[in-house]
Order: sequence, then structure tokens, then C-alpha cells
Amino acid sequence: QVQLVESGGGLVQAGGSLRLSCAASGRAFTMYGMGWFRHAPGKELEFVAAIRWGAGTTNYANSVKDRFTISRDNAKNTGYLQMNSLKPEDTAVYYCAADRDPLFSSSSSQRGLYDYWGQGTQVTVSS
Repeated sequence: QVQLVESGGGLVQAGGSLRLSCAASGRAFTMYGMGWFRHAPGKELEFVAAIRWGAGTTNYANSVKDRFTISRDNAKNTGYLQMNSLKPEDTAVYYCAADRDPLFSSSSSQRGLYDYWGQGTQVTVSS
């Protein structure tokens, strides 16, 4: 059983920062990539960022580029999403997702490409 446990969400004022964490665990589970998605009320699930686990190559949605940074700690099997200069439109439930495909590319922005999902963490940015 593979588990992704997210943490770090909360309420922050516009211009502030938050760091989300996603800890992965599971027997015989090798993660080749991690992505972050978000779901805002009334909108579709949106790709935010992705990282290829081994090489560390990254990819971002244009809406978060230069504000958000995705990273990982191989030893802890944990991924992070550092969010700076937050805006009210960043308000959403944020989900991490993991991929076990050795051919995973950081350009993987489609939800169907990911095998496992976290439970989501709420991020609210007040104006």
C-alpha cells in the first residue's frame, strides 16, 4: 500500500509564503516522479509543478512560475512545494501525486499519468 501524506497548508495573507510537504511511503515502491496539482472551487483540477525524482528536473505551470519551487529529499522520500508571493487566486486544495513509471518526465502535467494521490491540503490566501 502506497501512501502520500501532505502537510503544510493553511491560511496566509497575499504576498506571504507556505511550504507544502508530501511524504511517500509503501513497500516495494519506487517513485520516479512527483507532481503537485490544485483544485479551486468551481474550477477544474490544475497542474502546478512536477519533478523527476532522480535527476531533479522540474516543470511549472505558467501561473506559478518564478513564485513556486518544487523540490525533493531523496533520503526522506519527501517532496516539497515552496510557495512564495502567494495570491488570492492560489487558493485551492493542493494535492501531491506520485508516478512509478521509470520513464516519467517532469513535463507530465496530466492527472491520468500519476499512480498515487495524497488526500489534499487546503491553502487559503486572503487579500
